Amino acid sequence: MSFLRLYLRVIGLLAPERKLAITLALANLALAGVFFLEPVLFGKVVDALAGNGGAAPRLIALWAGVGFAGVLANVWVSLHADRLAHRRRLAAIALFFEHAASMPLSFHGEYHTGRLSRIMNVGVSNLFNLWLSFFREHLATLLSIIVMVPVALWLNWKLALLMIALLVCFSVFNAIAVQRTHKAQGEVEELHHEIATRAGDVFGNVTVVQSFTRLAAESRALRELMSRTLNAQYPVLRGWAILSVLNRAASTLTIVAIFAVGAALHARGEISVGGIVSFVGFSMLLIGRLEQFATFLSNLFFQSQSLRDFFTVLDRTSEIADKPGAMVLPRVRGEVVFDHVSFGYDPVQPALHDLSFRAAPGSTIALVGPTGAGKSTALSLLYRAYDPSAGRVTIDGHDVRDVTLESLRQNIGVVFQDAGMFYRSILDNLRVGNPAADDAAIASAVAAAEAATFIARKPEGLETMVAERGRSLSGGERQRLAIARAMLKDAPILILDEATSALDNATEARIQRALDRLTIDRTTFVIAHRLSTVRDADLILVLDQGRLVEQGRFHELLARGGLFARLAEEGKFVADAQAPTA
Repeated sequence: MSFLRLYLRVIGLLAPERKLAITLALANLALAGVFFLEPVLFGKVVDALAGNGGAAPRLIALWAGVGFAGVLANVWVSLHADRLAHRRRLAAIALFFEHAASMPLSFHGEYHTGRLSRIMNVGVSNLFNLWLSFFREHLATLLSIIVMVPVALWLNWKLALLMIALLVCFSVFNAIAVQRTHKAQGEVEELHHEIATRAGDVFGNVTVVQSFTRLAAESRALRELMSRTLNAQYPVLRGWAILSVLNRAASTLTIVAIFAVGAALHARGEISVGGIVSFVGFSMLLIGRLEQFATFLSNLFFQSQSLRDFFTVLDRTSEIADKPGAMVLPRVRGEVVFDHVSFGYDPVQPALHDLSFRAAPGSTIALVGPTGAGKSTALSLLYRAYDPSAGRVTIDGHDVRDVTLESLRQNIGVVFQDAGMFYRSILDNLRVGNPAADDAAIASAVAAAEAATFIARKPEGLETMVAERGRSLSGGERQRLAIARAMLKDAPILILDEATSALDNATEARIQRALDRLTIDRTTFVIAHRLSTVRDADLILVLDQGRLVEQGRFHELLARGGLFARLAEEGKFVADAQAPTA
């Protein structure tokens, strides 16, 4: 993406407030006129004073009026440009957040949260600065240059050629600087992303870092990344420092040349002293504007990679999206059919092969098999974390790809092995399941999930803050809150993805009672490791290397002597836990 296209796209994000943006642009046009008139009036005042001086007071009054009008226009532009930029910055945050959060799991597997956060924060900050600069400086600068050059040619083409030469020098110098440092700055930005990713990894796994005494090693690794970043950044800064020197030298030589050529022309009677003063004023104004433009180009150069990263995320399209005309799925009975479904994260190594089964409404389906057999992958296709590469998944006869994502997922509740707690209060975490739930519904769900006792022990009860990722809660407490959250959602289809596999027997038994209440009158899919769950299931699906190798009831599968029977004999299922006595 070229600088011009990138900049136009930045300005294009102002489209929702285009009327105000256009008004601000017109005000900048007025400011450009003021910038143009001031050196002209200055030169005329000089000529008037060199003559009889009779017109000088009128010209000075006009000059003062023009200057005062410019001040008012500048204040108005600054005030409304600030407000517009602040509004659009928040809108850009919302746009990026909503888009990134809606992307499928494959996208989030590609982008570390630290990297994604940096792309959003740095990108939005750069957008804000460019919007402010556009209305305060860039537009007036561009219009001033466009106006000054033809007027200067009309007044005196010989002196105007010197100004044009200065323009050419600025353009060539900046083009060379961009060309020679563009690739290196991209490497610098990538290293900054690596720093953000590394720091995010450490903060997200601080218990591991501390328990394995990794702090010193992680600090060394971070400092090494910083050293590499500076080594890559210094040559870029050196190139732009040289550019600044060249631009300043060209400006100084142009002013000297205008005085020298102007003196020669004055000696021949081709220009007045006031004309020379006007041209010097033009040149000083042009130099100031060119330096502003060079600063703009420099800023845009250093910001361009972060802006490209920002737009790269916005341009990513989700392969998991509502198709045109997708229907809204009403509350379902819960009949689920996998019809010759295949899927692979990597097309070369499919994770599922030709999976077919039917789950009757209200039934419990247990998925068992060795680690990596495809159990979680299969269930992720039900709520469209991914789409099958072949075959189809239907709910009550509707292909899940033909209904809206929101209505599909409203019909499915999931309790994961990792409960997934937000850095919010316990109450806020529960209301994720149903934001409209009243106090009575929450109390009922908490009691049914056997979470009331431990919540009552917390210092602030339901208002107690939960640490990031639920670190302030035990595994059993997190799972009970996740179950209560699923109860509040009250979806007709339930997925239990190894919801109790990491818990001790006493805690598991307590949570199993809550799960038993949760599964009543729901079509329930359980990735099972507990013997009683498998025994009581209406249908057991035995997967191995992505293939359905057996299906049936508990005793039927044992009698067959196949993979399920071998798993049971080898103790792959946990025996029933004893109910806790307290």
